[in-house]
Amino acid sequence: MQQLQGMDASFVALETRNSPMHIGSILIYNPATAPGGFVRFKDILAFFESRLQLSKTMRQRMVRVPFDLDYPYWIEDPDFDLEYHVRHVALPAPGDWRQLCIQAARIFARPLDLERPPWEFTVVEGLDNVEGVPKGSYAYITKVHHAAIDGMSGIDLMEATHTLSPDEPPPPGPDEWKPEKVPNPVELLGKSYFNAITNPLKQLEVAAKAAPGLAKALKGLAAKEFDVSTEMIAPKTRFNRKISPHRVVEGVSVPLADIKAIRTAHDGAKVNDVFLTIIGGAMRRYLDSKGELPKKTLTAMAPISVRSKGEKNAMGNQVAAMIAPLGTHIADPLERLAWVNNRTTNSKAMTDAMGARNMTEMSKVSPALWMSLGAQLYTRLSLANRGVGAIFTTVVTNVPGPPVPIYSAGARLESMMGLICLTDGMGLAHVVQSYTEEATIAFTADREMMDDPEFYADCIRESFEELRDAAAKETGTSAKKPAPKKRTTKTRAKKPAAKKRAAPKKKPAEPVKGGTKTSGARSKPKAAHPLKGPTTE
Repeated sequence: MQQLQGMDASFVALETRNSPMHIGSILIYNPATAPGGFVRFKDILAFFESRLQLSKTMRQRMVRVPFDLDYPYWIEDPDFDLEYHVRHVALPAPGDWRQLCIQAARIFARPLDLERPPWEFTVVEGLDNVEGVPKGSYAYITKVHHAAIDGMSGIDLMEATHTLSPDEPPPPGPDEWKPEKVPNPVELLGKSYFNAITNPLKQLEVAAKAAPGLAKALKGLAAKEFDVSTEMIAPKTRFNRKISPHRVVEGVSVPLADIKAIRTAHDGAKVNDVFLTIIGGAMRRYLDSKGELPKKTLTAMAPISVRSKGEKNAMGNQVAAMIAPLGTHIADPLERLAWVNNRTTNSKAMTDAMGARNMTEMSKVSPALWMSLGAQLYTRLSLANRGVGAIFTTVVTNVPGPPVPIYSAGARLESMMGLICLTDGMGLAHVVQSYTEEATIAFTADREMMDDPEFYADCIRESFEELRDAAAKETGTSAKKPAPKKRTTKTRAKKPAAKKRAAPKKKPAEPVKGGTKTSGARSKPKAAHPLKGPTTE
Protein backbone atom coordinates (compact mmCIF):
# COMPACT_ATOMS: atom_id res chain seq x y z
CA MET A 1 0.00 0.00 0.00
CA GLN A 2 1.43 3.34 -1.10
CA GLN A 3 0.03 6.77 -0.24
CA LEU A 4 -0.54 9.38 -2.95
CA GLN A 5 1.63 12.50 -2.95
CA GLY A 6 0.18 15.97 -2.42
CA MET A 7 -0.11 16.93 -6.10
CA ASP A 8 -1.60 13.55 -6.99
CA ALA A 9 -4.14 13.97 -4.20
CA SER A 10 -5.04 17.42 -5.51
CA PHE A 11 -6.15 15.83 -8.80
CA VAL A 12 -8.44 13.55 -6.80
CA ALA A 13 -9.78 16.52 -4.80
CA LEU A 14 -10.45 18.49 -8.00
CA GLU A 15 -12.46 15.64 -9.54
CA THR A 16 -16.10 16.58 -10.19
CA ARG A 17 -18.75 15.38 -12.62
CA ASN A 18 -17.98 18.35 -14.88
CA SER A 19 -14.24 18.06 -14.42
CA PRO A 20 -12.96 14.47 -14.63
CA MET A 21 -9.23 14.65 -13.98
CA HIS A 22 -7.83 12.22 -16.52
CA ILE A 23 -5.49 12.63 -19.46
CA GLY A 24 -5.14 10.49 -22.57
CA SER A 25 -4.61 10.17 -26.30
CA ILE A 26 -6.08 9.24 -29.65
CA LEU A 27 -3.71 6.63 -31.10
CA ILE A 28 -4.21 5.29 -34.64
CA TYR A 29 -2.80 1.91 -35.75
CA ASN A 30 -2.19 0.22 -39.09
CA PRO A 31 -2.61 -3.59 -38.71
CA ALA A 32 -0.71 -4.30 -41.95
CA THR A 33 2.41 -5.14 -39.89
CA ALA A 34 0.58 -7.62 -37.65
CA PRO A 35 0.52 -11.37 -38.39
CA GLY A 36 -1.87 -11.87 -41.29
CA GLY A 37 -2.33 -8.11 -41.61
CA PHE A 38 -5.26 -8.21 -39.20
CA VAL A 39 -5.74 -7.59 -35.46
CA ARG A 40 -8.74 -8.92 -33.56
CA PHE A 41 -10.00 -7.48 -30.28
CA LYS A 42 -8.99 -10.65 -28.46
CA ASP A 43 -5.44 -10.21 -29.84
CA ILE A 44 -5.29 -6.80 -28.17
CA LEU A 45 -6.56 -8.25 -24.88
CA ALA A 46 -3.98 -11.05 -24.99
CA PHE A 47 -1.19 -8.58 -25.83
CA PHE A 48 -2.06 -6.33 -22.87
CA GLU A 49 -2.40 -9.28 -20.51
CA SER A 50 1.06 -10.55 -21.44
CA ARG A 51 2.64 -7.18 -20.53
CA LEU A 52 0.75 -6.15 -17.38
CA GLN A 53 3.84 -6.76 -15.27
CA LEU A 54 5.62 -3.85 -17.00
CA SER A 55 3.29 -1.21 -15.55
CA LYS A 56 2.32 -0.45 -11.96
CA THR A 57 -0.52 1.79 -13.10
CA MET A 58 -2.59 -0.90 -14.79
CA ARG A 59 -3.47 -3.01 -11.73
CA GLN A 60 -3.47 -0.47 -8.89
CA ARG A 61 -6.69 1.06 -7.61
CA MET A 62 -7.28 3.95 -5.27
CA VAL A 63 -8.63 3.74 -1.71
CA ARG A 64 -9.87 7.01 -0.21
CA VAL A 65 -9.71 7.82 3.51
CA PRO A 66 -13.13 8.45 5.09
CA PHE A 67 -14.15 12.14 4.96
CA ASP A 68 -10.94 12.81 2.97
CA LEU A 69 -9.07 13.32 6.23
CA ASP A 70 -5.84 12.17 4.59
CA TYR A 71 -4.43 11.50 1.14
CA PRO A 72 -5.74 8.35 -0.63
CA TYR A 73 -3.68 5.18 -1.03
CA TRP A 74 -2.79 2.92 -3.95
CA ILE A 75 -3.32 -0.81 -3.52
CA GLU A 76 -3.02 -3.79 -5.89
CA ASP A 77 -6.63 -4.34 -6.97
CA PRO A 78 -7.88 -7.76 -5.80
CA ASP A 79 -10.77 -7.59 -8.32
CA PHE A 80 -8.79 -6.53 -11.39
CA ASP A 81 -10.64 -7.32 -14.63
CA LEU A 82 -8.79 -6.48 -17.84
CA GLU A 83 -11.94 -6.66 -19.99
CA TYR A 84 -13.53 -3.89 -17.92
CA HIS A 85 -10.69 -1.53 -18.83
CA VAL A 86 -10.39 -2.38 -22.55
CA ARG A 87 -13.57 -1.59 -24.50
CA HIS A 88 -14.56 -2.00 -28.14
CA VAL A 89 -16.73 0.24 -30.38
CA ALA A 90 -17.04 1.11 -34.07
CA LEU A 91 -17.81 4.36 -35.87
CA PRO A 92 -20.88 4.36 -38.13
CA ALA A 93 -20.30 5.01 -41.85
CA PRO A 94 -18.59 6.91 -43.31
CA GLY A 95 -16.12 6.85 -40.37
CA ASP A 96 -14.21 10.10 -40.86
CA TRP A 97 -11.84 12.19 -38.76
CA ARG A 98 -14.53 14.45 -37.33
CA GLN A 99 -16.59 11.46 -36.21
CA LEU A 100 -13.53 10.07 -34.43
CA CYS A 101 -12.97 13.39 -32.64
CA ILE A 102 -16.63 13.53 -31.57
CA GLN A 103 -16.47 9.95 -30.26
CA ALA A 104 -13.22 10.73 -28.42
CA ALA A 105 -14.73 13.87 -26.85
CA ARG A 106 -17.76 11.92 -25.60
CA ILE A 107 -15.66 9.12 -24.15
CA PHE A 108 -13.20 11.55 -22.63
CA ALA A 109 -15.96 13.59 -20.96
CA ARG A 110 -17.08 10.62 -18.83
CA PRO A 111 -15.37 10.24 -15.42
CA LEU A 112 -13.42 7.10 -14.58
CA ASP A 113 -14.58 4.72 -11.87
CA LEU A 114 -12.14 5.49 -9.03
CA GLU A 115 -13.00 2.22 -7.26
CA ARG A 116 -11.14 0.40 -10.04
CA PRO A 117 -7.67 0.98 -11.53
CA PRO A 118 -8.15 4.47 -13.04
CA TRP A 119 -7.62 3.82 -16.75
CA GLU A 120 -9.59 2.80 -19.85
CA PHE A 121 -8.63 2.02 -23.44
CA THR A 122 -11.43 2.06 -26.03
CA VAL A 123 -10.65 0.30 -29.32
CA VAL A 124 -12.40 2.14 -32.17
CA GLU A 125 -12.94 0.50 -35.58
CA GLY A 126 -14.45 1.95 -38.75
CA LEU A 127 -11.87 4.61 -39.68
CA ASP A 128 -11.95 3.93 -43.42
CA ASN A 129 -12.81 7.51 -44.39
CA VAL A 130 -10.12 9.26 -42.35
CA GLU A 131 -7.80 11.14 -44.71
CA GLY A 132 -4.28 9.69 -44.89
CA VAL A 133 -5.07 6.61 -42.79
CA PRO A 134 -4.77 3.14 -44.41
CA LYS A 135 -7.94 1.09 -44.81
CA GLY A 136 -8.58 -1.27 -41.94
CA SER A 137 -6.87 0.94 -39.36
CA TYR A 138 -8.26 1.30 -35.87
CA ALA A 139 -7.72 3.64 -32.89
CA TYR A 140 -7.25 3.56 -29.15
CA ILE A 141 -8.93 6.32 -27.17
CA THR A 142 -7.06 6.23 -23.87
CA LYS A 143 -7.93 7.66 -20.46
CA VAL A 144 -5.68 7.54 -17.38
CA HIS A 145 -6.34 9.50 -14.20
CA HIS A 146 -3.89 12.35 -13.69
CA ALA A 147 -3.34 11.20 -10.09
CA ALA A 148 -1.63 8.10 -11.49
CA ILE A 149 0.61 9.60 -14.16
CA ASP A 150 2.20 12.75 -15.49
CA GLY A 151 3.63 13.23 -18.99
CA MET A 152 6.84 11.36 -18.18
CA SER A 153 5.42 8.42 -16.22
CA GLY A 154 2.87 8.15 -19.03
CA ILE A 155 5.75 7.19 -21.29
CA ASP A 156 6.30 4.18 -19.05
CA LEU A 157 2.70 3.16 -19.66
CA MET A 158 3.37 3.50 -23.39
CA GLU A 159 6.28 1.08 -22.98
CA ALA A 160 3.97 -1.46 -21.34
CA THR A 161 1.42 -1.29 -24.16
CA HIS A 162 3.85 -1.05 -27.10
CA THR A 163 6.89 -2.79 -28.54
CA LEU A 164 9.76 -1.71 -30.79
CA SER A 165 9.02 -4.40 -33.38
CA PRO A 166 5.76 -5.99 -34.52
CA ASP A 167 6.82 -9.49 -33.49
CA GLU A 168 8.53 -8.78 -30.15
CA PRO A 169 7.85 -11.64 -27.70
CA PRO A 170 6.27 -11.15 -24.24
CA PRO A 171 8.64 -10.15 -21.40
CA PRO A 172 10.55 -13.11 -19.95
CA GLY A 173 9.97 -14.46 -16.47
CA PRO A 174 6.83 -15.13 -14.47
CA ASP A 175 4.39 -12.39 -13.49
CA GLU A 176 4.90 -12.10 -9.72
CA TRP A 177 2.10 -9.61 -9.14
CA LYS A 178 -0.01 -10.20 -6.01
CA PRO A 179 -3.33 -8.52 -5.11
CA GLU A 180 -3.79 -6.73 -1.79
CA LYS A 181 -6.66 -6.70 0.70
CA VAL A 182 -8.72 -3.53 0.63
CA PRO A 183 -8.08 -1.77 3.98
CA ASN A 184 -11.14 -1.06 6.13
CA PRO A 185 -12.11 2.46 7.27
CA VAL A 186 -10.70 1.92 10.78
CA GLU A 187 -7.24 1.11 9.37
CA LEU A 188 -7.32 4.16 7.13
CA LEU A 189 -8.43 6.49 9.92
CA GLY A 190 -5.65 5.14 12.13
CA LYS A 191 -3.07 5.94 9.48
CA SER A 192 -4.55 9.40 8.96
CA TYR A 193 -4.27 10.11 12.71
CA PHE A 194 -0.57 9.24 12.68
CA ASN A 195 0.02 11.34 9.57
CA ALA A 196 -1.80 14.30 11.12
CA ILE A 197 0.63 14.21 14.05
CA THR A 198 3.76 13.99 11.89
CA ASN A 199 2.65 16.37 9.12
CA PRO A 200 3.73 19.58 10.95
CA LEU A 201 7.25 18.16 11.17
CA LYS A 202 7.19 17.42 7.44
CA GLN A 203 6.02 20.97 6.77
CA LEU A 204 8.93 22.38 8.74
CA GLU A 205 11.34 20.13 6.85
CA VAL A 206 10.00 21.24 3.46
CA ALA A 207 10.03 24.90 4.55
CA ALA A 208 13.66 24.57 5.60
CA LYS A 209 14.56 23.07 2.22
CA ALA A 210 12.62 25.78 0.39
CA ALA A 211 14.19 28.69 2.31
CA PRO A 212 17.46 28.75 0.30
CA GLY A 213 15.46 28.74 -2.93
CA LEU A 214 13.36 31.66 -1.76
CA ALA A 215 16.49 33.58 -0.75
CA LYS A 216 18.06 32.81 -4.12
CA ALA A 217 14.91 34.03 -5.88
CA LEU A 218 14.94 37.32 -3.96
CA LYS A 219 18.63 37.75 -4.71
CA GLY A 220 18.05 37.05 -8.40
CA LEU A 221 15.19 39.55 -8.49
CA ALA A 222 17.36 42.23 -6.87
CA ALA A 223 20.20 41.49 -9.33
CA LYS A 224 17.70 41.69 -12.23
CA GLU A 225 18.47 38.13 -13.36
CA PHE A 226 14.72 37.98 -14.01
CA ASP A 227 11.74 40.22 -13.42
CA VAL A 228 8.19 39.85 -12.14
CA SER A 229 5.64 41.87 -14.09
CA THR A 230 1.88 42.14 -14.50
CA GLU A 231 2.09 40.37 -17.86
CA MET A 232 2.41 37.13 -15.90
CA ILE A 233 -1.25 37.45 -14.86
CA ALA A 234 -3.52 36.95 -17.84
CA PRO A 235 -6.68 38.91 -18.65
CA LYS A 236 -9.96 37.01 -18.43
CA THR A 237 -11.31 35.41 -21.62
CA ARG A 238 -14.24 33.18 -22.58
CA PHE A 239 -12.13 30.18 -21.50
CA ASN A 240 -11.70 31.32 -17.91
CA ARG A 241 -15.00 30.50 -16.23
CA LYS A 242 -16.80 27.51 -14.75
CA ILE A 243 -16.77 24.57 -17.16
CA SER A 244 -19.57 22.31 -18.38
CA PRO A 245 -19.41 18.48 -18.66
CA HIS A 246 -19.13 18.63 -22.47
CA ARG A 247 -15.90 18.50 -24.51
CA VAL A 248 -14.50 19.00 -28.01
CA VAL A 249 -11.12 17.79 -29.25
CA GLU A 250 -9.12 18.48 -32.41
CA GLY A 251 -5.52 18.76 -33.57
CA VAL A 252 -3.13 19.79 -36.31
CA SER A 253 -0.21 17.72 -37.58
CA VAL A 254 2.87 19.43 -39.05
CA PRO A 255 6.39 18.31 -40.06
CA LEU A 256 8.73 18.26 -37.09
CA ALA A 257 11.54 19.49 -39.38
CA ASP A 258 9.58 22.71 -39.99
CA ILE A 259 9.31 23.33 -36.25
CA LYS A 260 13.07 22.93 -35.85
CA ALA A 261 13.71 25.18 -38.86
CA ILE A 262 11.51 27.93 -37.40
CA ARG A 263 13.59 27.84 -34.22
CA THR A 264 16.67 29.03 -36.14
CA ALA A 265 14.93 32.28 -37.11
CA HIS A 266 15.67 33.69 -33.65
CA ASP A 267 18.95 33.13 -31.84
CA GLY A 268 18.41 31.16 -28.63
CA ALA A 269 14.82 30.13 -29.38
CA LYS A 270 13.79 26.67 -28.24
CA VAL A 271 11.40 24.24 -29.88
CA ASN A 272 8.94 24.85 -27.07
CA ASP A 273 9.07 28.59 -27.81
CA VAL A 274 7.98 27.82 -31.37
CA PHE A 275 4.95 25.89 -30.17
CA LEU A 276 4.00 28.63 -27.72
CA THR A 277 4.31 31.21 -30.49
CA ILE A 278 2.06 29.18 -32.80
CA ILE A 279 -0.55 28.74 -30.09
CA GLY A 280 -0.33 32.45 -29.23
CA GLY A 281 -1.00 33.30 -32.87
CA ALA A 282 -3.92 30.84 -33.02
CA MET A 283 -5.57 32.23 -29.90
CA ARG A 284 -5.05 35.76 -31.25
CA ARG A 285 -6.83 34.80 -34.49
CA TYR A 286 -9.65 32.99 -32.73
CA LEU A 287 -10.46 35.66 -30.15
CA ASP A 288 -10.02 38.48 -32.66
CA SER A 289 -12.63 36.83 -34.91
CA LYS A 290 -15.06 37.03 -31.97
CA GLY A 291 -14.17 40.65 -31.14
CA GLU A 292 -12.74 39.43 -27.82
CA LEU A 293 -8.96 39.85 -28.17
CA PRO A 294 -7.51 41.51 -25.03
CA LYS A 295 -4.83 44.16 -25.44
CA LYS A 296 -2.74 42.38 -22.80
CA THR A 297 -0.95 39.12 -23.58
CA LEU A 298 -2.57 35.81 -22.69
CA THR A 299 -0.50 33.31 -20.70
CA ALA A 300 -0.10 29.55 -20.54
CA MET A 301 0.76 27.24 -17.68
CA ALA A 302 3.66 25.12 -18.91
CA PRO A 303 4.28 22.03 -16.72
CA ILE A 304 7.93 21.14 -16.07
CA SER A 305 8.95 17.58 -15.20
CA VAL A 306 11.18 17.25 -12.13
CA ARG A 307 11.15 13.45 -12.23
CA SER A 308 14.56 11.96 -11.50
CA LYS A 309 16.01 8.88 -13.21
CA GLY A 310 15.34 6.89 -10.06
CA GLU A 311 11.63 7.71 -10.31
CA LYS A 312 11.27 6.36 -13.85
CA ASN A 313 8.56 3.81 -13.02
CA ALA A 314 7.05 5.60 -10.02
CA MET A 315 3.37 6.43 -10.20
CA GLY A 316 2.07 9.95 -9.79
CA ASN A 317 3.18 13.43 -10.71
CA GLN A 318 6.60 15.01 -10.35
CA VAL A 319 5.96 18.34 -12.05
CA ALA A 320 6.19 22.04 -11.36
CA ALA A 321 4.62 24.87 -13.34
CA MET A 322 6.11 27.76 -15.30
CA ILE A 323 4.29 30.87 -16.53
CA ALA A 324 4.62 31.21 -20.32
CA PRO A 325 3.25 34.44 -21.85
CA LEU A 326 1.96 33.76 -25.39
CA GLY A 327 2.52 37.15 -27.03
CA THR A 328 -1.08 37.40 -28.29
CA HIS A 329 -0.72 41.20 -28.32
CA ILE A 330 1.90 40.97 -31.12
CA ALA A 331 0.73 40.54 -34.72
CA ASP A 332 4.10 39.89 -36.38
CA PRO A 333 4.97 36.16 -35.94
CA LEU A 334 8.77 36.61 -35.71
CA GLU A 335 8.44 39.47 -33.24
CA ARG A 336 6.13 37.23 -31.21
CA LEU A 337 8.70 34.40 -31.31
CA ALA A 338 11.46 36.72 -30.04
CA TRP A 339 9.20 38.07 -27.31
CA VAL A 340 8.04 34.61 -26.21
CA ASN A 341 11.65 33.40 -26.06
CA ASN A 342 12.58 36.40 -23.89
CA ARG A 343 9.70 35.83 -21.48
CA THR A 344 10.11 32.05 -21.20
CA THR A 345 13.83 32.56 -20.51
CA ASN A 346 12.80 34.94 -17.75
CA SER A 347 10.25 32.48 -16.34
CA LYS A 348 12.77 29.63 -16.41
CA ALA A 349 15.29 31.75 -14.51
CA MET A 350 12.68 32.52 -11.87
CA THR A 351 11.60 28.88 -11.61
CA ASP A 352 15.23 27.70 -11.37
CA ALA A 353 15.94 30.24 -8.64
CA MET A 354 12.98 29.10 -6.55
CA GLY A 355 13.75 25.44 -7.24
CA ALA A 356 11.20 23.52 -9.31
CA ARG A 357 11.65 20.42 -7.16
CA ASN A 358 11.01 22.45 -3.98
CA MET A 359 7.76 23.72 -5.49
CA THR A 360 6.66 20.12 -5.99
CA GLU A 361 7.73 19.03 -2.51
CA MET A 362 5.70 21.83 -0.90
CA SER A 363 2.52 20.41 -2.40
CA LYS A 364 3.14 17.10 -0.61
CA VAL A 365 2.47 18.53 2.86
CA SER A 366 -0.75 20.44 2.14
CA PRO A 367 -3.48 19.20 4.55
CA ALA A 368 -5.73 16.79 2.64
CA LEU A 369 -9.01 17.93 4.21
CA TRP A 370 -8.44 21.61 3.44
CA MET A 371 -7.35 20.74 -0.08
CA SER A 372 -10.56 18.79 -0.69
CA LEU A 373 -12.84 21.43 0.89
CA GLY A 374 -11.12 24.22 -1.00
CA ALA A 375 -11.55 22.46 -4.34
CA GLN A 376 -15.24 21.77 -3.68
CA LEU A 377 -15.96 25.34 -2.56
CA TYR A 378 -14.19 26.77 -5.63
CA THR A 379 -16.55 24.77 -7.85
CA ARG A 380 -19.78 25.15 -5.86
CA LEU A 381 -19.40 28.92 -5.42
CA SER A 382 -18.51 29.33 -9.13
CA LEU A 383 -15.48 31.39 -8.14
CA ALA A 384 -13.97 30.93 -11.60
CA ASN A 385 -16.82 33.06 -13.02
CA ARG A 386 -15.74 35.86 -10.68
CA GLY A 387 -12.14 35.78 -11.83
CA VAL A 388 -10.85 34.22 -8.60
CA GLY A 389 -7.64 32.23 -9.16
CA ALA A 390 -7.34 33.24 -12.85
CA ILE A 391 -3.60 33.44 -13.51
CA PHE A 392 -3.35 31.43 -16.74
CA THR A 393 -5.46 31.57 -19.89
CA THR A 394 -4.68 28.03 -21.00
CA VAL A 395 -2.34 25.07 -20.52
CA VAL A 396 0.38 24.05 -22.97
CA THR A 397 1.99 20.77 -21.97
CA ASN A 398 4.88 19.31 -23.96
CA VAL A 399 4.96 15.51 -23.85
CA PRO A 400 7.90 13.58 -25.33
CA GLY A 401 7.05 10.96 -27.91
CA PRO A 402 9.07 8.12 -29.45
CA PRO A 403 11.37 9.10 -32.35
CA VAL A 404 11.00 5.64 -33.92
CA PRO A 405 7.93 3.62 -34.98
CA ILE A 406 6.31 1.56 -32.23
CA TYR A 407 3.73 -1.25 -32.31
CA SER A 408 0.82 -2.56 -30.26
CA ALA A 409 -0.38 -6.14 -30.81
CA GLY A 410 1.78 -6.10 -33.96
CA ALA A 411 0.05 -3.03 -35.48
CA ARG A 412 2.17 0.03 -36.25
CA LEU A 413 1.28 3.27 -34.50
CA GLU A 414 0.61 5.74 -37.33
CA SER A 415 -0.28 8.87 -35.40
CA MET A 416 -1.06 10.17 -31.92
CA MET A 417 -2.87 13.13 -30.42
CA GLY A 418 -2.89 14.16 -26.76
CA LEU A 419 -6.03 14.72 -24.67
CA ILE A 420 -5.99 16.67 -21.42
CA CYS A 421 -8.28 17.42 -18.48
CA LEU A 422 -9.98 20.78 -17.91
CA THR A 423 -10.83 22.53 -14.64
CA ASP A 424 -12.98 25.47 -13.61
CA GLY A 425 -11.29 28.61 -14.90
CA MET A 426 -9.43 26.65 -17.61
CA GLY A 427 -11.73 25.70 -20.46
CA LEU A 428 -9.01 25.25 -23.11
CA ALA A 429 -5.82 23.21 -22.88
CA HIS A 430 -3.20 22.11 -25.42
CA VAL A 431 -0.88 19.10 -25.77
CA VAL A 432 2.11 19.30 -28.11
CA GLN A 433 3.87 16.06 -28.99
CA SER A 434 6.22 14.50 -31.52
CA TYR A 435 6.29 11.09 -33.15
CA THR A 436 8.94 10.05 -35.68
CA GLU A 437 9.03 12.95 -38.17
CA GLU A 438 5.80 14.72 -37.29
CA ALA A 439 4.58 17.09 -34.58
CA THR A 440 1.08 17.64 -33.31
CA ILE A 441 -0.62 20.58 -31.65
CA ALA A 442 -3.83 19.22 -30.15
CA PHE A 443 -6.40 20.78 -27.85
CA THR A 444 -9.26 19.86 -25.56
CA ALA A 445 -11.92 22.51 -24.91
CA ASP A 446 -15.24 23.00 -23.19
CA ARG A 447 -17.95 22.69 -25.84
CA GLU A 448 -19.92 25.56 -24.29
CA MET A 449 -16.90 27.85 -24.68
CA MET A 450 -15.81 26.59 -28.11
CA ASP A 451 -18.49 25.07 -30.31
CA ASP A 452 -16.37 25.51 -33.46
CA PRO A 453 -13.25 23.38 -32.83
CA GLU A 454 -12.53 22.96 -36.55
CA PHE A 455 -12.27 26.74 -36.88
CA TYR A 456 -9.75 26.89 -34.01
CA ALA A 457 -7.80 24.03 -35.66
CA ASP A 458 -7.66 26.22 -38.79
CA CYS A 459 -6.38 29.10 -36.64
CA ILE A 460 -3.55 26.87 -35.42
CA ARG A 461 -2.75 25.78 -38.97
CA GLU A 462 -2.74 29.37 -40.26
CA SER A 463 -0.58 30.54 -37.37
CA PHE A 464 1.93 27.77 -38.10
CA GLU A 465 2.03 28.57 -41.83
CA GLU A 466 2.51 32.29 -41.20
CA LEU A 467 5.38 31.66 -38.78
CA ARG A 468 6.95 29.01 -41.05
CA ASP A 469 6.92 31.30 -44.09
CA ALA A 470 8.23 34.30 -42.13
CA ALA A 471 11.05 32.20 -40.66
CA ALA A 472 11.97 30.85 -44.11
CA LYS A 473 12.17 34.40 -45.46
CA GLU A 474 14.25 35.52 -42.48
CA THR A 475 16.76 32.66 -42.77
CA GLY A 476 16.82 32.64 -46.56
CA THR A 477 15.56 29.07 -46.83
CA SER A 478 12.50 27.81 -48.64
CA ALA A 479 9.77 26.26 -46.53
CA LYS A 480 8.60 22.88 -47.71
CA LYS A 481 4.95 23.17 -48.55
CA PRO A 482 3.16 19.83 -48.81
CA ALA A 483 0.71 19.31 -51.63
CA PRO A 484 -2.75 20.47 -50.61
CA LYS A 485 -5.12 17.74 -49.52
CA LYS A 486 -8.81 18.00 -48.78
CA ARG A 487 -10.08 16.89 -45.41
CA THR A 488 -13.06 14.65 -45.24
CA THR A 489 -15.06 17.24 -43.33
CA LYS A 490 -15.56 20.88 -44.08
CA THR A 491 -14.27 23.52 -41.71
CA ARG A 492 -16.68 26.17 -40.62
CA ALA A 493 -15.88 29.49 -39.04
CA LYS A 494 -18.42 31.23 -36.87
CA LYS A 495 -19.26 34.79 -37.81
CA PRO A 496 -17.54 37.30 -35.53
CA ALA A 497 -19.69 38.83 -32.88
CA ALA A 498 -18.23 42.30 -32.94
CA LYS A 499 -15.64 42.94 -35.59
CA LYS A 500 -14.45 40.97 -38.56
CA ARG A 501 -10.87 40.00 -39.05
CA ALA A 502 -9.24 39.96 -42.40
CA ALA A 503 -9.02 36.35 -43.40
CA PRO A 504 -5.35 35.46 -43.81
CA LYS A 505 -4.37 34.08 -47.15
CA LYS A 506 -4.40 30.31 -46.82
CA LYS A 507 -1.49 28.24 -47.99
CA PRO A 508 -1.59 24.48 -48.40
CA ALA A 509 -0.85 22.71 -45.14
CA GLU A 510 -0.54 19.12 -44.18
CA PRO A 511 -3.94 18.08 -42.84
CA VAL A 512 -4.49 16.11 -39.69
CA LYS A 513 -3.83 12.50 -40.34
CA GLY A 514 -6.47 10.44 -38.64
CA GLY A 515 -5.06 11.29 -35.27
CA THR A 516 -2.37 13.67 -34.31
CA LYS A 517 1.27 13.45 -33.59
CA THR A 518 3.13 13.94 -30.44
CA SER A 519 5.32 16.93 -30.16
CA GLY A 520 7.45 16.82 -27.16
CA ALA A 521 9.55 18.32 -29.90
CA ARG A 522 13.02 17.90 -28.65
CA SER A 523 16.03 18.22 -30.88
CA LYS A 524 18.63 16.11 -29.11
CA PRO A 525 17.46 12.76 -27.79
CA LYS A 526 18.95 11.96 -24.39
CA ALA A 527 16.99 8.93 -23.27
CA ALA A 528 18.65 5.57 -23.67
CA HIS A 529 15.38 3.75 -24.43
CA PRO A 530 13.94 4.56 -27.88
CA LEU A 531 10.41 4.82 -26.50
CA LYS A 532 11.52 7.69 -24.35
CA GLY A 533 11.85 10.13 -27.19
CA PRO A 534 13.82 13.35 -27.19
CA THR A 535 13.95 15.73 -24.24
CA THR A 536 12.47 19.21 -24.12
CA GLU A 537 14.54 22.19 -25.05
